[in-house]
Amino acid sequence: MPDQRFQAQPPAHTDVPRPKRAEGQWAFGYTEPLNKNEQSKKDDDPLNVRARIINIYSKRGFASIDPADLRGRFRWMGLYTQRAPGFDGGKTATLGEEELDDEYFMLRVRSDGRLLDAGAVRTLGQIGVDFARDTADVTDRENIQYHWIRVEDVPEIWDRLDAAGLSSLEACGDSPRPFLGSPVAGVSTDEIIDGTPALEEIYRRFIGNPDFSNFPRKFKTAVTGHPGHDVCPETNDISFVGTVHPEHGPGFDLWVGGGLSTNPMLAAKLGVWIPLDEVADAWAGVAGIFRDYGYRRLRSRARLKFLVADWGVEKFREVLEKEYLGRELVSTPSPPTPVGHRDHIGVHPQKDGKFYVGIAPTVGRVSGSLLVQLADLIEEFGVAGARLTPYQKIVLIGVDEDKVEALVARLDEIGLSARPSNWRRNTMACTGIEFCKLAIVDTKERARLLVGELEKRFPDLDTPITVNVNGCPNACARTQVADIGLKGQLVMSDGEQVEGFQVHLGGATGLDANFGRKLRAHKVTSAGLDDYITVVVGNFLAARTEGERFATWVARADEELLRGEKALSPA
Repeated sequence: MPDQRFQAQPPAHTDVPRPKRAEGQWAFGYTEPLNKNEQSKKDDDPLNVRARIINIYSKRGFASIDPADLRGRFRWMGLYTQRAPGFDGGKTATLGEEELDDEYFMLRVRSDGRLLDAGAVRTLGQIGVDFARDTADVTDRENIQYHWIRVEDVPEIWDRLDAAGLSSLEACGDSPRPFLGSPVAGVSTDEIIDGTPALEEIYRRFIGNPDFSNFPRKFKTAVTGHPGHDVCPETNDISFVGTVHPEHGPGFDLWVGGGLSTNPMLAAKLGVWIPLDEVADAWAGVAGIFRDYGYRRLRSRARLKFLVADWGVEKFREVLEKEYLGRELVSTPSPPTPVGHRDHIGVHPQKDGKFYVGIAPTVGRVSGSLLVQLADLIEEFGVAGARLTPYQKIVLIGVDEDKVEALVARLDEIGLSARPSNWRRNTMACTGIEFCKLAIVDTKERARLLVGELEKRFPDLDTPITVNVNGCPNACARTQVADIGLKGQLVMSDGEQVEGFQVHLGGATGLDANFGRKLRAHKVTSAGLDDYITVVVGNFLAARTEGERFATWVARADEELLRGEKALSPA
C-alpha cells in the first residue's frame, strides 16, 4: 500500500478529470495493484534490492536471483539482463523474457549533465576493460552503457563508481531516469542561464528518495539554458528550457508530457517563468502529479504524456499550482524555437576565453579502452573534463586555445573526430539485437556500415541529414524526430522474412517540430538500406530549393521520390 503521505488529496475546488473506468490512480483511491509491475513494487520498494545484490546475489551468483528482482527491481539499480545469443528477431515477440535472458547484464551509469574529470572518465573506461569485455556505449540519455556484466562484479563496480562520484541508481525502472543537461552548461557564449545547480539539486533531493521511487512508468527529465534547446526538450516527460522574463530576467519555461514510442507526443509548453532556485520544487510537483494521478492499470498508457493529453495543459498547470506548489507560476511566452538542435560538435569558443571541442564516436559506440585513452588526453592537455550529449557524442570542456589543434589531431588518431562527416555527426543507433531483448534487428553495426557507405557516396554533403536507427518500435534512438528514422522489423524479401525497417521521413525537433512521415506499406530490407537512402538523398539534392532543409522537402515531395521508386538526375 503506498504511503498516504505521498498521495495528493484533491481539494473540492479542483475539478480534475476522472476517467470512465478506474486507471489505478492513487489520488482517487485506486491503490490496488493492477498488473505484475505494480504488484512487484507493492511487495517491496525496488530501492531495497541494492542490499540483496551486495549481500546475497553477488556472493551466490546468477542462479540465486529472485525472478521478481531479476526482471523488475534490478532495473532501479541500472541493471537489465541482456539478450542471450542465438535468438533471431523472430523470437523477440514469441519467447518469454526468461527464455531470452542471458546470465549477463547491461549496466547504465548516469552522468546527469555532470562534467566528468579525467579521473571519472578513466574509471568509466577501466570498468569497461575489467568487467564488461571492453564494451562501453554513449547513449542518447547521456549515460555510459556496458554489457557482459556479471552480478558477482557489481559491488566492485559500484565501489569504483562511488569513488568517482558516479552512480547507476535509478538509471532504469519506473523511476526518475537519468537527466539530460546541456553539454555546454556554464561555458557557452550563447547561454541564457546555467541549469547545472538545478540538476544537482534535483539529484540530491530526489534520486534514491522512496517518495519518488514508484512512478507508473519511466520519468525522463531535461534541463537546458541554451537557446539551441540542446537536450531535445520536446520528447521528455519534463523539461526546463531557458527563457528570459522582461522584468525578472533569466529563468526556465516548463514543458511536460513529451515522449515517443508507439504513441508519440510532443511536450506541451506551460509558458511560465521559473527561477533557478525553484526548479527542483517544480520538478517535484510535476513528478508528484505523475506519481499520484498517473495511469497504473495498463503499462501501455502509463506515461505522463497520456495524462497531459487527457487533461490539457491548462488543467495540468492548475493542478500543479493548487495542489503541489501552493502558488501560481509567473506567466510569460515560451522561448523562441531554434532551427534544429545544436550538437556542439567541432571547436567553439567559451565565454571564459577557452574552447570546447565536440567529438563524434560513430553511433555512440566507444569502448572501455578508448575511454581510458580519452582520459589520458584530458590529463595531458589540461582539459577541465568531458560531458556526454543527448546525441551519443562527447564534448570536452576547457581547452586552452594554443592546445586546440594538437588535441584535435590526437583525438582523431584514436577515432574521436572533432570534424566528422555529416553522416557520422548526425547518425544515432540504439543497442539493437546484439544485446537488447526487445530488439528485432541489428542496429549499431548496421548503422556503422551505413555511415561508411554514405561517406563514400556523398563525401561532400553540405547540409545536415539526421539518420536514427532503432531496433524495435520503442524509439530509444528517437526515430520519429529524425530526417530519416528507421524502425526495425522483419520484412518479406523473396518469400523469406529478413531484417528490415519501416521508414519515417522528415521528422524534426526545434522549428517545425513534427513526427516523420510514414509511407503506406513501405518497408526497406537491411541489405537494401544503403541504396534506398542513396536514392532518397539524391532526389532531395536534385529537387531542393536554395536553403531548403530535408524535412521541409519531404513534406512537399512526391511519394515515388520518397519511396525510392524514381531517381532524379543530379542537379
